[in-house]
Amino acid sequence: MIDTFKSYPGLNFEEDWKVVTMLIGMNDICNYCKDKTLFSPDSFIHYMTEALDMMMKEIPRTIVNVVQILPMKPLREVQRPTLGCQLQKSFCSCLVQPEENSTELKELVEINTQFQRRLEKLLHSERFFKKDFAVVLQPYLENTGAPRLPDGTVDLSFFTADCFHFTVKGHEELAKGLWNNMFQPVGGKETIKTFSEPIKLICPAKEHPYIYTSC
Repeated sequence: MIDTFKSYPGLNFEEDWKVVTMLIGMNDICNYCKDKTLFSPDSFIHYMTEALDMMMKEIPRTIVNVVQILPMKPLREVQRPTLGCQLQKSFCSCLVQPEENSTELKELVEINTQFQRRLEKLLHSERFFKKDFAVVLQPYLENTGAPRLPDGTVDLSFFTADCFHFTVKGHEELAKGLWNNMFQPVGGKETIKTFSEPIKLICPAKEHPYIYTSC
């Protein structure tokens, strides 16, 4: 990414402002039961810290949005009789395979929460802030549940054939949630309870028409 910024046509690497958005960590949770050291919250925070330190050192004039990890347990309900959904049992087995109310599932839900809290602690410090660089935690997915139809079942139109990633419809709502959080102050950012209802975009306030950072 850094090399791309440096060589991107029309971009003045030193002078132009850049926005980077990161949503990462969910695959670590998917694989936690396979290696509880490699995919631990400690390991996740270690590599996040290294990545953000590198960006802060190498990329001037940059705002980094780090999107909070969503609660993953509702993904267990995203099921359809397709090959992609069957593959979900392999690439996210630690989430999909355990029985409901099992010790394994309860542990994974707790690990999910630890990922969120540790990320929050890391990014609410002043470590990743200087005159021309800031990292901002955007928390809009922190408590989000699965989108549902009027009968209470999961709305599968938000998910691709693998029953894990979002479709264009899902990404539209993700993008609107991110946009809104970017123009809400730290400590006053909204979270989304569900994607079942379309998110209403906000307009930046005239008195503060910029992306909010912690300082």
